[in-house]
Amino acid sequence: MSFDRSAALESQPTTYRRSDDPEYRDDPEFSRFSESLSEQLFSLTSKIGRLSQQINLLGTKRDTERVRERVHDLLEETRDGFKEVGEGVKKLGAWEDLSASQKYTQQKLSREFQASGTEFQSIQRLAIEKERASATAARTALDSNDPSAPYSDSPSKQQSQLQEQDQLRLASQDEVDFQDSLIVERESEIRNIEQSVGELNELFRDVAHIVHEQGAQLDTIDGNVQNVATDTRHADLELRSANRYQKNARGKACCLLVILAIVLVIIVLAVVLG
Repeated sequence: MSFDRSAALESQPTTYRRSDDPEYRDDPEFSRFSESLSEQLFSLTSKIGRLSQQINLLGTKRDTERVRERVHDLLEETRDGFKEVGEGVKKLGAWEDLSASQKYTQQKLSREFQASGTEFQSIQRLAIEKERASATAARTALDSNDPSAPYSDSPSKQQSQLQEQDQLRLASQDEVDFQDSLIVERESEIRNIEQSVGELNELFRDVAHIVHEQGAQLDTIDGNVQNVATDTRHADLELRSANRYQKNARGKACCLLVILAIVLVIIVLAVVLG
C-alpha cells in the first residue's frame, strides 16, 4: 500500500468502514442473485425428499391415484425448478470481475446444483421403472380378461373360461375403458419422464462444463498465489543478503577511515617532529 493510500485512509472519519471502500465492497446484485439461487436449491432439495417418499409408495398396497397425482405434480414442479435454477447457475458462471469469496460462492452453488441434479435424475429413473412395471402389470391383467381369448382343449378349462366370459359380460364396459385410459396415462407419463431426463442431462452437462472451467480458474489463481509467495520469499532472501552486504561494506569503510586517520596522524607527527 502506498504512502498516499495510507494517508488517505488515515484522513477518513472514525465512522468509515471497510465496506464503504469500493475496493472491498461486494457486488450487491451478485449477492442477491446468489442468495436467491441458494434458496431455490434448498426448496428443490426439499421437494426431492418428498418426491422420493411418494415414489417409494408406487407398486405397494399404499399405491393410490392420489399418490400418483402427487408424484406427477412433484415431478413437474421439480423439473421446472431445475430448469430455472440451471439457467441461473449458468448466468452466475458467466459473471465477471469476481472477488475470491464470490468465486467460491459461484463454484459452491454450481457443485450443489450438480449434486441435487444427480439425485433428481436417479429418482426420475426409479419413477420410470415403477411406472413401467405398473403399466405392464395392468396391461397384462386387462389382456387376460379379454373374452376373445382362445378356448383351451381341456373341458374343465373351457368351462372356467366360459364362466369368466360371462362375468366379463356383466362387467361395465365403462370400467374397462377407464382402466385402459389409466394405462395409457401411465405410459404417457413414462414418456414425459424419459424426455425430461434427456433435457436435464443436457443442462447438467453445461453446468459440469462450467464447474470444470471454474476449477481450472481456481487452480490458476492458486498457482499464482503460490508463485507470489515464492517470489516474496526470494525477495526477502535478496533483501537480507543486500542488508548483510551493506553492513559489511559499512564495516570495511570504517576500517579504511581508521587506517587513513592513523596514516594522517603519523604524517602530521613526522612533519612536526621533523
